[in-house]
Amino acid sequence: MSAGGPLYVPGGSPVHRLPPQCKLLAVLAFAIVVVATPREWFWAFGLYAGLLAAVAAVARIRPGHILRRMVIEVPFVLFAFLVPVVGTGERTVLLGLSLSVPGLWAAWNILAKATLGVTASILLASTTEPRDMLVGAQRLRVPDLLVQIAMFMLRYLDVIMDEMRRMRVARESRGFRARDVRHIPVIARSAGALFIRSYERGERVHLAMLSRGYAGRMPMTHAGPATAGQWGTALALPLAALAVFLSGLLPGSVL
Repeated sequence: MSAGGPLYVPGGSPVHRLPPQCKLLAVLAFAIVVVATPREWFWAFGLYAGLLAAVAAVARIRPGHILRRMVIEVPFVLFAFLVPVVGTGERTVLLGLSLSVPGLWAAWNILAKATLGVTASILLASTTEPRDMLVGAQRLRVPDLLVQIAMFMLRYLDVIMDEMRRMRVARESRGFRARDVRHIPVIARSAGALFIRSYERGERVHLAMLSRGYAGRMPMTHAGPATAGQWGTALALPLAALAVFLSGLLPGSVL
């Protein structure tokens, strides 16, 4: 993993310059508003998507970059397509298939909210370096243990991946090729060996940290407190989404 991470897009946009704790809280608040929105409010989900598109434009994040990273949503999409087929209740015919009406609503609810949440997360990762996100989590008083676990995962992911590559090269140099289920035991033994090596490396790293005075808390590295203006800029997204949500509660609103 590079210093900026596989998702990060270097830039100097106003979104990039915001403190990480502001962006983390803004994405969390936006997700809460999206989840709280009734599934029947199609117009509201369209406006939420427009807000995210505006943020992407300000941050100069290309649509192709977002679409390529949304492959992580594929399991949710597959599950959403399965729900109307196996769902119960009232049925309707669509494209020659008998589908559950409650299942269709559930599928739409999953797709709409998951897509908006994933897009917001991609925008966060594209404009914030991973290490800055950890500092932002510290600023938001996330439990130190969780922050440290994420920090070590980020720092040593490259080491584990290199170990996996060396083991793969060693297997292939001995003529091994995984072609069918008969080779699963070999892959399983390799995974077990990788786990043991990673565990032993973690023990050595922990002992080295203790010898250097580690007492259960990592020092704060950088990123000072955010100003009121920076908080206001970051919270513009969730506040706009909240305004859309509240407008749907007004009498005579578009439903």
